[in-house]
Amino acid sequence: MQKDRTLIETPESSLHIRLATPADRPRLIPLINAAFAIETFLEGTRTDDDRLAAMMQNGEILLAEDSSGQIIACIYAETNGDRGYLGQLAVDPAHQRSGLGKQMLAASEDHFRARGCVAIDITVLSLRPELLPIYRRLGFVETGIEEFHMSREVKDNQQCHCIKMEKAL
Repeated sequence: MQKDRTLIETPESSLHIRLATPADRPRLIPLINAAFAIETFLEGTRTDDDRLAAMMQNGEILLAEDSSGQIIACIYAETNGDRGYLGQLAVDPAHQRSGLGKQMLAASEDHFRARGCVAIDITVLSLRPELLPIYRRLGFVETGIEEFHMSREVKDNQQCHCIKMEKAL
């Protein structure tokens, strides 16, 4: 049984949000790496085909396409019982500060509600403190910290940890 992959269609903005398929990976990788190029404190790129394939095995990627079919944003969504986990919110640099990130978060909230989730968890790298007030404005609250475990190393022996946040649905 094939599920409907369209999540949101907004004619006024010509934005189409759907679940990504493995065929979307070659177009998602450059978008994600461009969006996270600001993280110069980490070695290497944010993702590659192997990392993205592994993520898609554990969860789903919601993506947004413009009217021409270009992928302009995506977000990772993983369901864990009655909680959702979000990560890797990526917006094409040309579309940042347009409200697209907020739209992707709203779509992910709907995605998790449809799966019976009552809350969403995220982690924010401590070296990205500018993100905390943004997520607070969107209803997330800090719940603790955890050790940084990523496949990429932090440059120059900088100290980095993850700040855990959650939002009730």
